[in-house]
Amino acid sequence: MTILRQPTRAGVRDAAAKVALILPPSPLFVVEIQGVKVAFKAECLQPVGAFKIRGAWHRLTALDEANRARGVVAFSSGNHAQGVAWAAKRLGIAATIVMPADAPEVKRRNTLSLGAEVVSYDRATERREVIAAALAESRGATLVPSFDDAWVIEGQGSAGIEAEAQMVALGLPRPARIVVPCSGGGLAAGLALSLPEAEVTIVEPEGWDDMTLSLAAGWIEPVGANPPATTCDSLMTREVSPLTFDVLSRRGATGVAVSEREVRVAQRWAAEKLRLVVEPGGAVALAALLAGKVPVEPGLLVLLSGGNVDMVAYGAVLAGAD
Repeated sequence: MTILRQPTRAGVRDAAAKVALILPPSPLFVVEIQGVKVAFKAECLQPVGAFKIRGAWHRLTALDEANRARGVVAFSSGNHAQGVAWAAKRLGIAATIVMPADAPEVKRRNTLSLGAEVVSYDRATERREVIAAALAESRGATLVPSFDDAWVIEGQGSAGIEAEAQMVALGLPRPARIVVPCSGGGLAAGLALSLPEAEVTIVEPEGWDDMTLSLAAGWIEPVGANPPATTCDSLMTREVSPLTFDVLSRRGATGVAVSEREVRVAQRWAAEKLRLVVEPGGAVALAALLAGKVPVEPGLLVLLSGGNVDMVAYGAVLAGAD
């Protein structure tokens, strides 16, 4: 039986130290809402436009020289793809990314520009995990999952170490509640490890809220048959992993779902109030806050996890009115 390495808080601190050597902390914005100062961690301003650069860096730097020489394989709709491609290019590692054929063109283009090979698949009829695993096995490469990996989870958690230090430096309370977008749960699990005293609220699109349902049930529940269309392409994971579910369930995390309309409202709010471009999946935590689905309370930390938008679609969101 294979024993998986478990992510730890010590691992998160190691990841934070490694990330701090190559990247400045992502900005923390503070806005007063209902008389309470709320902190917003702008991971959308990372070099690849998303937090995924953290986990990718922690994972790839853990590889020895022999494994680096054989390359890495990852699967992603775009943000993890760019994170792995960015880290691989900096470390001189060959990277192959399995991406859905309908991935946003900006994410595909950015991944290619970082030197990665892109292998397309049909999201409706093929399983990316199977394709990526087969490629990795045939090439002797290391598989780098987008969330089902201890190093990746720890790397994502480095955002929490940064945010806590920034909030304290600004005279704010330490994080008491984290509101975080959730796909497979890598970011949420990492933050739960990095900030063990904080409550964790994960946010997903309606119809894709499998982590929310899983946490409520006490076991892993996959997305139902024929899930609805969503603009949150980065949050379309059909089943979460035991690693992320275990961390979040042990911490008593809870979840909420948001509508497409609530996501658009959040994107416009971020543009108007924070002057930030936030992609649909990166805006769901903010959407839950604005929709009144999470309490406004001291020590509230909201993650804006990504900003890789299709400019035409984003322009339509900004021009619209809900």
